[in-house]
Amino acid sequence: MKKPSRQKVFTLLVEVGRGPDDGLPEGATGAALMCYASGVDEAEAVRETVAILKQADLSPLDVSGYGTLEERLAEGHDIPDEEQQLMQRALDENSVIVAQMTPFFEGDEVDD
Repeated sequence: MKKPSRQKVFTLLVEVGRGPDDGLPEGATGAALMCYASGVDEAEAVRETVAILKQADLSPLDVSGYGTLEERLAEGHDIPDEEQQLMQRALDENSVIVAQMTPFFEGDEVDD
């Protein structure tokens, strides 16, 4: 008997471009979204996040994964309580939480 898969929450940074009804500010060329997404692995979390953002008329261009809460803490990241609460909510609801959105405007530098 297979034991049930264990969901984890992954921190993802998603760069999005413009869509017709994306809700981004006028003049923005896109945005960076900090998301907490549940999944059995990072690949599943990325797929779910991209699907949900597309449903919201956003155009995901690039996704960077920063690992689970445990991995981030092990790397020495300082993760405030409110961020950990959002991660727990993503886990409890088996969902994707967009924690922060930073719009890009013409001339903004994007670090690669």
